[in-house]
Amino acid sequence: MKPPKKFKFAGQRLAYDHRHRTASDKGVPYAFESASRLLEDFFAEVDRVIKEARQ
Repeated sequence: MKPPKKFKFAGQRLAYDHRHRTASDKGVPYAFESASRLLEDFFAEVDRVIKEARQ
């Protein structure tokens, strides 16, 4: 049996680091810094969309 492949992701900028602003948006680049920053950005965007929808 072959050993599992090892992947090196830390510190790499990948072509698929992007975000979608709407369901039909093809995506815009996202500069990934860390998992905690990604979550902060995600929930800030969720709050913005909810606030916008209530107006």
